[in-house]
Amino acid sequence: MNHRRTLIGIAAVAALILAAACGGGSSKNATPTSAPMSAPTTASPAPTKASGTLILATTTSTQDSGLLDVLVPMFEEETGYTVKTVAVGSGQAIQMATTGDADVLLVHSPAAEKTMVAAGDGIERALVMHNDFIFVGPSSDPSGVKTAKITNDAMNAIATGKASFISRGDNSGTNALELNLWKAINISPKGQSWYEETGQGMGATLLVASQKAAYTISDRATYLAQKKNLSLDILFEKDKALLNVYHVIVVNPAKHPSVKVDAARAFAAWIVRDDIQKVIGAFGVDKYGQQLFIPDAGKPDPTGG
Repeated sequence: MNHRRTLIGIAAVAALILAAACGGGSSKNATPTSAPMSAPTTASPAPTKASGTLILATTTSTQDSGLLDVLVPMFEEETGYTVKTVAVGSGQAIQMATTGDADVLLVHSPAAEKTMVAAGDGIERALVMHNDFIFVGPSSDPSGVKTAKITNDAMNAIATGKASFISRGDNSGTNALELNLWKAINISPKGQSWYEETGQGMGATLLVASQKAAYTISDRATYLAQKKNLSLDILFEKDKALLNVYHVIVVNPAKHPSVKVDAARAFAAWIVRDDIQKVIGAFGVDKYGQQLFIPDAGKPDPTGG
C-alpha cells in the first residue's frame, strides 16, 4: 500500500512538472507565480481630416503671381479640404458672394468689400496682407510719367500726353483703383482714343500693354511674376495712394445656406495664422529679391476695418 501511494505521489509530481514546462495546466483560480503581462498599447488614431470642396473666389493677382500655387496645396494637405479656386476680378468675386456661389473670398477692393459686408453677404472680414500698385509702360516713357512726384501727376501726364493706356475694365480691385484715380483729377478717360479696356485679368492686360507699348497700372506682384515676358518698366511707384490691401471674408451662411461655412472659416483662420503669414512674407524673395506680399494679420487695418 505504501509502495502504491509513493508511485501515485511520484506520478502526480511528474505531471505538475510537465504541465509547468508546457505552460499549461493552471486553473483560472491558480495564484500566478509572476506578474501578469501588461495589455498591449494601442496607438492613438491619427486626427481625422475634413473632406469636401471649398470654393475660393479671389483675384487674378493672387493667381497670376503664383501665390496660390504655394498656399492652396498646403491648405489642402493640412486640412483635407479640396479647394476650387475661381480667380477673377475682385468685383466678380464679390458678386459670387452676393449670389452664394462662393464660400470664402480673398480680395482687394476695400470699398466694395465693405458694401458687401454691410449688405449681409459677408462676415468676419479680416486683414491678410498688402502690396502696392505701380505704373508701368515703355522705357521711352513718351508721356513723362517718370517725372511725377505724386500719383495725380502721373495720371495727368498720361492724359495730357495721350500715349496709349490699357485698362483692365473688368470691375476688379485694380480697375476700381484706376477709376478712382481718374476721378481724383476730374478726367473721364472712357471713349478717348488713347484709352483701351481689355475686360481681362492683370496678366493678360500687362501682355496687351507690352505688345502696344502702352501704359497700365498693375499690382507689383503680378508685374514681377510676368516681367520676363514684358517690355514694360516701372515708371512710378511707392506713393501712399497706391496701397493694395487684401482681406479674407467668409460668405454669410445665414443669408446663403449652401455656403460651407466650416470650410470657409477653416481657410480664413488658416491664412492669418503666424506660420502661414511667414510663408506669405517669404514668397517671391528668393526669385525676385523682394517681397511680393507683406503679411498684415493682426496689424491695424489701413482701410479702416
